[in-house]
Amino acid sequence: MIRAIIAFVFLTLSTVSASAQNTVWVQVEAQPNLAAAQTRARAYAGSVENVNGFFLGGRWYGIVLGPYITADAETLMRDLKRSGRIPSDSYIVDGSRFRQQFWPVGVGAQTAPQPLPATIDTPATEPSEEPVEAAPADVAAQVTVETLPEVDPIQTPDETSKQAQASEALLDRGQRKDLQTALKWAGFYEAAIDGAFGRGTRGSMRAWQEANNHEATGILTTNQRSELFTAYNAVLDGMDLQLVRDDASGIEMLVPTGVVEFAEYEPPFVRFEPKGEIDAQVLFISQAGDQNRLFGLYEILQTLAIVPPTGDRTRKNNSFELEGIGNGIHSYTFAAHRDGIIKGYSLIWPEGDDERRRRILDEMQKSYATFDGLLDPALATPGEDQAIDLIGGLEVRKPKLSRTGFFIDTKGSVLTTLDAVQSCDSITINGEHDVTMVHSDADLGIAVLKPQEALSPISVASFQTGVPRLQAEVAVAGFPYGGVLVTPSLTFGRLADLRGLNGEENIKRLALTAQEGDVGGPVFDNGGAVLGMLLPRKVTNGQVLPPEVSFSVDTDLIMASLADANIDVQTTDTMAFMPPETLTLRAAESTVLVSCW
Repeated sequence: MIRAIIAFVFLTLSTVSASAQNTVWVQVEAQPNLAAAQTRARAYAGSVENVNGFFLGGRWYGIVLGPYITADAETLMRDLKRSGRIPSDSYIVDGSRFRQQFWPVGVGAQTAPQPLPATIDTPATEPSEEPVEAAPADVAAQVTVETLPEVDPIQTPDETSKQAQASEALLDRGQRKDLQTALKWAGFYEAAIDGAFGRGTRGSMRAWQEANNHEATGILTTNQRSELFTAYNAVLDGMDLQLVRDDASGIEMLVPTGVVEFAEYEPPFVRFEPKGEIDAQVLFISQAGDQNRLFGLYEILQTLAIVPPTGDRTRKNNSFELEGIGNGIHSYTFAAHRDGIIKGYSLIWPEGDDERRRRILDEMQKSYATFDGLLDPALATPGEDQAIDLIGGLEVRKPKLSRTGFFIDTKGSVLTTLDAVQSCDSITINGEHDVTMVHSDADLGIAVLKPQEALSPISVASFQTGVPRLQAEVAVAGFPYGGVLVTPSLTFGRLADLRGLNGEENIKRLALTAQEGDVGGPVFDNGGAVLGMLLPRKVTNGQVLPPEVSFSVDTDLIMASLADANIDVQTTDTMAFMPPETLTLRAAESTVLVSCW
């Protein structure tokens, strides 16, 4: 009966249906302590593939194979049982009980189903199975178990209770808080991390001792504390946290030197780059500056690829914290200013490896210290890899694509091409103002963007209602090189036809060579009035038109579509003349860069 109860503890209560095609694991063994589980996981890894180990809570550490889709898991389990490579009482679990991963050491858990290994030949004889007593009647599935992990006998303590009390008394407040943190990680402590060993802490110590085959006294001996911290720090294996003191920046802190190494000084950053398979980075931040410069750094960092747009942002009077999550990155940055000096640090870590990232960041935060020293801007050495899209050697975050738009009313509404804004997580104009799409017309290929903050454009489009003269000079304003140039460029040409190549009434044909980034830009006549919006080039039936052939959507149709959306625009029927220099200034005042992120 005892064996059946033990089996019930670590067997899954809800058996996964054999027909379900979700991600599951084959649990082959469970051990009551970490050392034994690691030994067994190592042994299995020598003969089978995809061996993983997870803490299951309480006292148990599970050894599993996977993950696989259910059908593959059942096939593999059957073959491995027949070959004698896994126990005959192995079974399928869904992984809902898995907590911290302890095997393989230093590797994150697989989440995608793995391919099924080659089929294993079945041996001549098949291991026999001994049935155990059935679990209680309310359990949905009955299980058959041949061998169960044997519970280790109570270990002889390395210290008497009096000696354990004496060694515990030598712990300072920080060490006592660390002990509570480790107990919480192991699943035995839920109260505040305060360094006070009251009833709750004593109870958690006693529960940990019981789970790990120690005499339950409520006072951990020196060796028991070491055992607890060894398990707690297993996730840091291979990280090689070393205290790095950098005199040039005046910063000292623990750095995971097992995965990063010093690369270069790129003021205001001291850069530590990845040196192995883990794509991690560490930055020290050191520069002169007041609150204004601190706030400027706060804004600049959010343009970098190492700070994805999703995540918490906190800015105070003298410090800030930035968290960025996305695109495979999870980063954290802290900086503060004092007495005209700004210092801080960043940890950039692969997204999804949360436990290890949190532990490393915690150690870095606790060890962070500053001293006299300020990174000299002269330490930056110009090299051949300089680029406009790098800040301090770090890549600026780039949009998915950039196109052009233009202001159509005094509220800051922007007209642009629908192609540029259909699949964006966010949209900005001029790289700084967030906007949302408030109107679209798929037939015309136009979209209207509304700024999330009030804007007051210097100039807005005035739509031409008169009929333009064929072969008249026209100009398209746009950003042909994305955000490389901060002001729009003008491309001059002629109005080749009031219709499309097949006589389409809704578009005008232009004789000018536009770039992809110009799409969505305004097409001006000689007087600065808007004749239409530049359309993207289309490849129809494999036909590629000459580069000097472009098209714009007709203004009458644009205005009708905007009127249906209750958007008022300015119009004119005057055919005037404006010098190119004046037209260039008009375009700069009303044309904007539209970026899709």
